[in-house]
Amino acid sequence: MRTRLTTGVRGSTLGSQIGIGLALLCEVVLFALLSSHFLTADNLLNVSLQVSITAIIAVGMTFVILTNGIDLSVGSLMAFVGVIVTSMLALPVPLFVSLTLAIAAGLLLGAISGGLAGVVITRFHITPFIVTLALMTILRGAAFIYTQGRPIWELPDEFKVLGTGRMLGVPVPTIIMVVVYLLAHLMLTRTRFGRHVYAVGGNPEAARLAGIHTERVLVEVYVLCGILTAVSGILLASRLSSGQPNAGLMYELDVIAAVVVGGTSLNGGRGSVVGTFIGSMLIGVLRNGLNLLDVESYVQQVVVGVVILLAVMADQWRRR
Repeated sequence: MRTRLTTGVRGSTLGSQIGIGLALLCEVVLFALLSSHFLTADNLLNVSLQVSITAIIAVGMTFVILTNGIDLSVGSLMAFVGVIVTSMLALPVPLFVSLTLAIAAGLLLGAISGGLAGVVITRFHITPFIVTLALMTILRGAAFIYTQGRPIWELPDEFKVLGTGRMLGVPVPTIIMVVVYLLAHLMLTRTRFGRHVYAVGGNPEAARLAGIHTERVLVEVYVLCGILTAVSGILLASRLSSGQPNAGLMYELDVIAAVVVGGTSLNGGRGSVVGTFIGSMLIGVLRNGLNLLDVESYVQQVVVGVVILLAVMADQWRRR
């Protein structure tokens, strides 16, 4: 019974990946025909750079949504982490020390934020939507209070390398994104934790009866999402060369869109980081292609919204 169920879920996930992969391929072919600049190496690397920030968060969001949860606080957490990290770079200590402490503090803040959300959700049995919505408001307000509404400038060049540097011609954020996806894929498909994530999202009561500590799994996925959000917050601050209290606005919608378009079910229990990666690239390529064709930004919002709606409708159709 368990083997048949697992095989069915994997087959459904694979089918979803193939479908979204074909959609991405068609999109690439279309924009390649419409714009001679699309398939250039510089443009493709630019797409990967633009996608990397939200795609890294989307990994954590995939784990959360697989457990039938949601995290609306990621955009605000990015801003809060960004202003804390950039302010710590001014500490009166050697740059290597301040840089190390700042990044460590940013990752710790991400873990604490995710852990707080997970604990409130599991201990007080409040829906993730409400908890993370409140946390989104708190973190955004905290970022503005901390900076008095003013950006933090004059950052050292060594910090800027994280968001703008390149290794062998490839943007550093792109390299970090690829590493994160590889590790997340292995975690989700080759570890006990990954199996527990699917089990909790598919049927939490059955998972509990099978001996899985469901509350701990839920807290862990929110901590993971918080840490990956902090990584993206640091990269974004580096790329902007400043700590902006209004950074990350509406990023949570782009992240959730990438996960859903990638085939992860909003009802939990089905999906993959491979699908999320393809979904992130599909949305990134769509935005890039529309920019190359000089399509107005408000029209782009309509197009992306339609794509998201179709993805959710496809998810509901697959469940039937």
